[in-house]
Amino acid sequence: MSTHDEHKHHDLRRKIHEVITEADTPAGRWFDIILFLFILASVAIVMLETMDSLAKYTSLFIALEWIFTIFFTIEYGLRLYSTYKPMKYATSFFGVIDLLAIIPTYLGLLFGGYKSLMVIRALRLLRIFRILKLAKFTRQGKLILSSLRHSFPKIFVFLLFVVVVVMIFGAIMYLIEGGNNDGFDSIPRSVYWAIVTLTTVGYGDITPSTPLGQFIAACVMLLGYAVIAVPTGIISSEIVRSNQLTEPEALESTNTQICQFCSKAGHADDAEYCKHCGESLTA
Repeated sequence: MSTHDEHKHHDLRRKIHEVITEADTPAGRWFDIILFLFILASVAIVMLETMDSLAKYTSLFIALEWIFTIFFTIEYGLRLYSTYKPMKYATSFFGVIDLLAIIPTYLGLLFGGYKSLMVIRALRLLRIFRILKLAKFTRQGKLILSSLRHSFPKIFVFLLFVVVVVMIFGAIMYLIEGGNNDGFDSIPRSVYWAIVTLTTVGYGDITPSTPLGQFIAACVMLLGYAVIAVPTGIISSEIVRSNQLTEPEALESTNTQICQFCSKAGHADDAEYCKHCGESLTA
């Protein structure tokens, strides 16, 4: 391949990458809008197909589904083609979602019963954060996930305490109610009751009948409020701490550029090189 052809090939990949992965250009924005309309229509068709009253339109639904699948397949292929390291994109979150969005239709040819899995295409709607320049909300979501990760040790210890509590209350309720109440016929069933009561779910399928059992049930119900409040307090304090450590300008960036080498986003508005792999963002 001559140098001229290499440049044309490079420019083509760059242009395709800008259109299908970035929302800062008119072409990219229109492509993403059309993509979203296709995703919404595809998910709607999968839902409509399950309605017996619309069975007479099955052939139409199948035809439209194949049109959407072919479009998504071509789009997935172009994403792989326009990225210098296709496996980076293929193994990324959106890469896996994009692949799962097209596989069920092809599996349906061999096995059947997989078409309902096509509703996974709805996950692709998460790209709306990038299209509408809601990047800062995406970063706020990452802030919450980071807070959950840092809160995990404390929450894990708390959950161990909760497990011990429900086992104790379950055993106590079995001793009190076991001989008079068929619902408490074993300790595991009593522990199940304790979990349902402590978490304030309250199915009502098992209820104590003795005064002492009802008194203990009331104590467990009141304790349930603490079960909800403690993890909330732990996570909230971690969010406040993480937010104080985050640079304000990092939360204000609306850049939608995605690196053509590592398929990662989150770059500053004036960035020229990828902060993840160091490659040029403008090459």
